[in-house]
Amino acid sequence: MAVMGKAKEAGLPLMKLIKLRGMPILQQLNLEERLLRTSSDNWCLINDGTNSPAIVMGLSGKLSELVEVKPVLQDRIPIIKRFTGGGTVVVDHDTIFVTLICNKDAVSNVQPFPRSIMSWSGLLYSEVFKGLADFHLRENDYVFGDRKFGGNAQSITKNRWVHHTSFLWDYDVKNMSYLKLPAKVPQYRLRRSHMDFICRMKEYLPRSEFIERTIKALDSQFSVKSISLESIDVPSVSEYVHTTKLLTEQDIQETCTIQT
Repeated sequence: MAVMGKAKEAGLPLMKLIKLRGMPILQQLNLEERLLRTSSDNWCLINDGTNSPAIVMGLSGKLSELVEVKPVLQDRIPIIKRFTGGGTVVVDHDTIFVTLICNKDAVSNVQPFPRSIMSWSGLLYSEVFKGLADFHLRENDYVFGDRKFGGNAQSITKNRWVHHTSFLWDYDVKNMSYLKLPAKVPQYRLRRSHMDFICRMKEYLPRSEFIERTIKALDSQFSVKSISLESIDVPSVSEYVHTTKLLTEQDIQETCTIQT
């Protein structure tokens, strides 16, 4: 694949890699937004599971149309509105998160537009799953055959972009019941229920192998340098206006009142 070759003729751009395990999803999203808005480096964050279940919505998502609010409040499941677009997901310790934050000129032939970034990511993950399964990018989803296992969202600024994915290594059926069938769905979903629409990555490869393959695929595009979380040196959260938000119970009730 030509597009999967070297990112720059003069050498590969540096990408800093941070491997995490069980970081709370709210903390992860705040870190991502901070790196997008205050750093000039390319980053990859891999978080192997979050510490407890949470619902994460896109920036413009309508709560009353996407979430079964009553059981969510009863079970005290946190709801987070992230700084990127995209759909609504339930995440937990069996979700693997991969985040790519890049300067707009970091990868040749990739323009800072959603479709261009998405197409490139599809080629990247084709390398990750090569020889393992019938992987495809279907609309904005990663699928094996016609069943989704990876949901994507993006944010694009003047000079940088972020593309992050939640991968369903496994899932709890009860957690999926917190989500409503959205009014707008991918054409290939065909009104299937959540259980008929998604699949588990663990049926295709071990958790650690997926992470290793992802890093190897990135290493063909970037000079990947692993660093510790503690070594990040970018301005603190106070130096930009962050938009990721944990909704309070009052927020949820007020939002549902307005939207219904």
